[in-house]
Amino acid sequence: MPRNQFQRMVFAFITVVITVHAYVFYSLYVVNGEALMALNGTQSVLDAINAQGGVYMLGSYYPIWAVVLLEFVFAYSLEIFVGSPCSFRLASRVFDPRTTHPVLFETSIICATIGIMCPAMSFIASILYYPYYLGFDIFTLLANWLKLICFNFPFAVFTQLFFIQPFVRTVFKVLFRRDIKSREAQTA
Repeated sequence: MPRNQFQRMVFAFITVVITVHAYVFYSLYVVNGEALMALNGTQSVLDAINAQGGVYMLGSYYPIWAVVLLEFVFAYSLEIFVGSPCSFRLASRVFDPRTTHPVLFETSIICATIGIMCPAMSFIASILYYPYYLGFDIFTLLANWLKLICFNFPFAVFTQLFFIQPFVRTVFKVLFRRDIKSREAQTA
């Protein structure tokens, strides 16, 4: 889909904005919601987060917007410099982009991106959300990382393949419809 660096950056920006919000919601509400509510004696996750003074990150409590912003910076940087270039190369090793059906090739890129980004972002999250009040232990960090991968990977595959990427590709086609039409006219 994206044909130049600007388009790749826009595509990554749209993807990361949606993905970071989805993962923060998933992590806070689905994975940790019950524990947060039980810990703070509240009936909703948002009330539990507010009761404890925010989301625990880097040994302190921060508002949700700060968590989203920090994760966005990490995810966007990782996607631009590692995820996107490496996933295209990995997909190209398995499939020839010139002869493979575009849907199959795009799906292989999505799967390769998930395979790169999920462990990388889970590792960053295991550092950001590490229970520093207990002291630091490398085995605890690795255990938290593996736990996050186990939680995030199925969610990543499902949401990226069936919701996020189809939506992002639709938005991308609307934003760059003139460029896409001119490319199609040149090849016809």
